[in-house]
Amino acid sequence: MAGLVNNLLILFLVFQNICLGFRSPLSVFKRYKDTTRCLSSECLGSDRTVISLGLSDFALDIRMPGVTPKQSDTYLCMSVPLPVDDEAYVVDFKPHASMDTVHHMLLFGCNEPSSTENYWDCDEGTCKDKSNILYAWARNAPPTRLPKGVGFRVGGEAGGRFFVLQVHYGDISAFRDKHKDCSGVTLHLTHQKQPLIAGMYLMMSVNTVIPPGEKVVDADIACHYKRFPMHLFAYRVHTHRLGKVVTGYRVRNGQWTLIGRQSPQLPQAFYPVEHPVDVNYDDILAARCVFSGEGRTTETRIGGTANDEMCNFYIMYYMEAKHAVSYMTCTQNANPEMFRNIPQEANIPIPVKSDMLKVTHGQHEETKGTDKSSLLQQAKKEEEEILDQDFHIEEAVEWPGLDLKLGQVSGLALDPENNLVIFHRGDHVWDENSFDSKFVYQQRGLGPIEQNTILVLNPSNAKLLHSMGKSLFYLPHGLSIDKNGNYWVTDVALHQVFKLGAHDKEPLLILGVALQPGSDKNHFCQPTDVAVDPITGSIYISDGYCNSRVIQFSPKGLYVMQWGEETSLGRARPGQFHIPHSLALIPDFSQLCIADRENGRIQCFKLETGEFIREIKHKSFGRELFAVSYVPGGFLFAVNGMPYPGEAEPVQGFVMNFSTGEIIDTFIPLRKNFEMPHDVVASEDKTVFVGDVHARAVWKFASIEKMEHRSVKKAGIEVQDIKESETIVEARLKNTPESTDHLKKQEKQHLVQQASTGVSFVLITTLLIIPVVVLLAILLFIRWRKTTVYGADGEHKLDSSSGRILGKLRGKGGGGLNLGNFFASHKGYSRKGFDRLSTEGSDQEKDEDDGTDSEEECSAPLPPSAPSSS
Repeated sequence: MAGLVNNLLILFLVFQNICLGFRSPLSVFKRYKDTTRCLSSECLGSDRTVISLGLSDFALDIRMPGVTPKQSDTYLCMSVPLPVDDEAYVVDFKPHASMDTVHHMLLFGCNEPSSTENYWDCDEGTCKDKSNILYAWARNAPPTRLPKGVGFRVGGEAGGRFFVLQVHYGDISAFRDKHKDCSGVTLHLTHQKQPLIAGMYLMMSVNTVIPPGEKVVDADIACHYKRFPMHLFAYRVHTHRLGKVVTGYRVRNGQWTLIGRQSPQLPQAFYPVEHPVDVNYDDILAARCVFSGEGRTTETRIGGTANDEMCNFYIMYYMEAKHAVSYMTCTQNANPEMFRNIPQEANIPIPVKSDMLKVTHGQHEETKGTDKSSLLQQAKKEEEEILDQDFHIEEAVEWPGLDLKLGQVSGLALDPENNLVIFHRGDHVWDENSFDSKFVYQQRGLGPIEQNTILVLNPSNAKLLHSMGKSLFYLPHGLSIDKNGNYWVTDVALHQVFKLGAHDKEPLLILGVALQPGSDKNHFCQPTDVAVDPITGSIYISDGYCNSRVIQFSPKGLYVMQWGEETSLGRARPGQFHIPHSLALIPDFSQLCIADRENGRIQCFKLETGEFIREIKHKSFGRELFAVSYVPGGFLFAVNGMPYPGEAEPVQGFVMNFSTGEIIDTFIPLRKNFEMPHDVVASEDKTVFVGDVHARAVWKFASIEKMEHRSVKKAGIEVQDIKESETIVEARLKNTPESTDHLKKQEKQHLVQQASTGVSFVLITTLLIIPVVVLLAILLFIRWRKTTVYGADGEHKLDSSSGRILGKLRGKGGGGLNLGNFFASHKGYSRKGFDRLSTEGSDQEKDEDDGTDSEEECSAPLPPSAPSSS
């Protein structure tokens, strides 16, 4: 009997450990979030801990160690060392404070705090060395989240090793009960390298005087920017009681572009820049604070007390890692005269409704249902989302666009409304009979394509919204859309480039001479793609199949310059091309990246000069790289070509870190197969479209975080999204039998995600299953007793049966959701059984011999020296 009890006890402990191990980092972090919320009357003190959020992520709680300020306008500081020696990135901030007790908080990064005490009066200083502002909070502002792929760099050789928290206690009447304050902020950090480095730009007035009773007083700040380009993504305004509105602008060539405008009497959060703004060398950053001195009997100056005033405009930005500067300030007005032309909106106070004042004066966790501001609703929604930067690109199998009847799909783009635009060849094909040895089009007798070659689709349901391009083109190729919605297309048969209005029947601009190949300033030879700078309007054209150059034109179509040369024998050098096939303009960094097709690489150049910057090349690209697309936030998307006979690299899509060039994900379709993916385009939410010239199809892909985590709440995953995800899994199994093992693994992970919805679920499951386990244990014991009597055969059966049961339990317990993997890469795909390809798509495209699965290259002969043509 004692043996039976021991066995039952051991089995119970094993099951309990399995249940406890059945927690993903998500559930740990959710419990951690709930715990930190209830610490308003308790203090962490010296018991601060680092909370693991996965293999590479962790949370750091930075709190005042139970302080009671003795007088109003006290500034107290405390420091926390970075708990790791190597480089890390702060990707999220969650405040724990109320404006009932705290006027504002600032978080600094530095290497040596001003004091080693538990906390100290900030009059002694914050840091002994240079300090950088990482975060600011006031007036019950909700949490601040950085864009994905962006982080503040800390630790390592370049980042600070200490965080210093500064808390300004304004009116201390709330401390009459002598309670201890634990205000602070929780940081979410990751060891995963971020593509872009965040920084803070502080614009601050230092000499403004507000006369008593004065109705309107302006405080203006302006500085010339003299550094590498930066991309602005969030802003925050700060004044005290007299501030009515604060507005910030970028000024370029006399044009004022709004960064952000807000009332400082609303929660002083970091609000997203509505239309992302880039700042380049010699631009001007300008800000205006509008005050009113009504109600004051003495003049008010800039100062640190609650009765003084401040005029601050904070800007969060990101820069390319190698040029990143973590903190910049502007405290002067470099050009007072320019403010005569400031937009009128900067002078109009923003009215603050009473319901908004309630939001401002109450805990932001309690404002659900009362907040009328869409920005604040978004911030609240983001607070409830998972702090997860994992994603993997998968085909959106429910998208009906794959069934469209199209010609050879040569170009894709997204218009300003994010509609999908397709450029296809109708009933024309590019085959070995299309051109002679001098690249002159041989099928003019067919006339232009009689179908509409440009199709505008709803990206969600593939419904046709608009079509055009009938009787204009012979062999369409590249497509791009400028910021005004104009279409820019190339035709390799006509050797021309066209600018078309979205609803115009006739081209707005034509470059090149129809049906005449050439290599001078006025001619192209099978031009492949176009890119238009959204800032300057400059036009960049890749030219092409029989020239090896990129040409820049002015917005009016005047020749400016060109660069590039034919690839020499041996390894291709920088600036050499073998079919510059696709262009991706990166305005954030003033770069133009080019898919150098037959050299199987991406080359990036400076927009202004054409100077080579870097090459991105990977073995998994194979010999050909067809197209490249950039998404703001630091991601490059690309597609390669079919492998050559005897080579193993599959045809697939790639997601890359723009800053480092590393591959962070790959993707393939689940329905049909890539045959010759010819163009790729992606949106900021990582929705990706791929057009295939041989398959005559367009696929839609989306990130798993978008498809399966769309409605993640505090309590778990909503049923609607579970059903959608199950549909996706079923479609995978139905459409791709060759990859069932991979999909079963993903399905299992998904089931674990569904199960990992919190401690309450585990407790309920444990309570329900314990009686079953006890009964099982008794049965197993009886079985075991029998085997001792009836022999080894029964023992073998028992071990097999119990092993299956415990194996299943362990399998569930060990499959936790890993939120730490930011760059999840899904590899190991092998292509089988591709259908025979037609020979029609000689975009220098490939054909396939009978009886083999490999494709031969059907390349055009190398171009002879083309004479200049006038």
